[in-house]
Amino acid sequence: MAKAKQHYTCQNCSATYTQWAGKCDACGEWNTLTEESVNSGIGSGPGKKLGKGRPAKLFELSGETIEAPRIISKISEFDRVCGGGVVNGSALLVGGDPGIGKSTLLMQMAAQFSRLGHSIVYISGEESVGQIRMRAQRLEADQTDVLLATETNVENILATLDELNSKDKKPALVIIDSIQTLWSDRVDSAPGTVTQVRTATQAMIQYSKNSGTAVILVGHVTKEGQIAGPRVVEHMVDGVLYFEGDRNHQYRILRTVKNRFGATDEIGVFEMSHSGLRQVHNPSALFLGNQDQQSPGTAVFAGIEGTRPLLVEIQALVAPSPLGTPRRAVIGWDSQRLSMLLAVLEAHCGVQLGKHDVYLNIAGGYRIQEPAADMAVAAALISSLSGKPLPAQSIFFGEVGLSGATRPVNHPLSRIKEAEKLGFKRAFFPKNTKEQNLKLDIEKIEIEELSDLAGKILVDQK
Repeated sequence: MAKAKQHYTCQNCSATYTQWAGKCDACGEWNTLTEESVNSGIGSGPGKKLGKGRPAKLFELSGETIEAPRIISKISEFDRVCGGGVVNGSALLVGGDPGIGKSTLLMQMAAQFSRLGHSIVYISGEESVGQIRMRAQRLEADQTDVLLATETNVENILATLDELNSKDKKPALVIIDSIQTLWSDRVDSAPGTVTQVRTATQAMIQYSKNSGTAVILVGHVTKEGQIAGPRVVEHMVDGVLYFEGDRNHQYRILRTVKNRFGATDEIGVFEMSHSGLRQVHNPSALFLGNQDQQSPGTAVFAGIEGTRPLLVEIQALVAPSPLGTPRRAVIGWDSQRLSMLLAVLEAHCGVQLGKHDVYLNIAGGYRIQEPAADMAVAAALISSLSGKPLPAQSIFFGEVGLSGATRPVNHPLSRIKEAEKLGFKRAFFPKNTKEQNLKLDIEKIEIEELSDLAGKILVDQK
């Protein structure tokens, strides 16, 4: 009998090699190559022959469009991230750090869908039925008709779902926790490897498309914050959601990074409590401190997450450094962007920070990703260096270029309206911002150059 051929597959990017190597040349990662069978995968085999294909059915682009039907949980934070609800026959991938609350979130979602009359199947490859029931009791989700199973074999899972379909009990939603624990008989490799994860995902997606049942897959996250396994899995599914947050804070954010049926920049905000997750309808209040006692180095940034305005407190501390190389510590913002902003302040504003330690923190453990926070960060740094608080009840937003000039950002009206609703009195934003002439009861202060912002902060506080 001929010896089965083997190859080595990178567990990070799924590149294949005929010989083992310490480093993957495709993605540059070390110690990620594992040995797998060449004949593993769907449709492969030593005697597999190529057959004649059949032509696909063609449609005209100008045909009638039908809105994809959705199942709605009536939990607005979750439905917003999904684009208005979970689309029937779609596959979603949910990732997050260990212990962040992925299983808690999905158990609450499953119970809510069940209360609305939908048939839900929850399949776990990591916990026993007893452990799942204990969590459901703590979340007050045990008095529902959610069906539970503990299984890791893909073929057994599909057989179970097919049996439900034959009994006219087709589920509306299937939750798999997690995709890294599944394995298939058709693949000769260990569970969690690239081939097993890809095969299991493809099998579940195929079931979803053929049956019209929505499938939610839970994925582990690596230390770099990416979903473990091959990136091809993220391309296969219809949506990718990240459940993120800081264990030292009670808030959690469900963020969408891919959605074929909706926007890709929406977030849902939840608060973790002893009885599970609860929605936060006013997240601005969660990330703001006491604005009545303004202290140096504190600025309020008016941000946008999808269609939702969000006010966040930015805290900066600038102190003389006893070291030859000053420290630069950042939590919740891009450290490279901070370095750029410090260089602009020194070159164009005369703010000397080269011999100072700089510490920057986003209150509440929130992470800012848009460049519109440049002006707010600069205001916090200037305030901390001078020891003078910023004008009370003020917000800041705007991008800063390398020349020191400010640039308008999107959705300025939504940012200002959110600040006005929460009692803020003035807004600092770039000049030539659209919609700036609308009648609002808030004082609007236009900033053309970053040096103008530094001058206004220092002069107004004398």
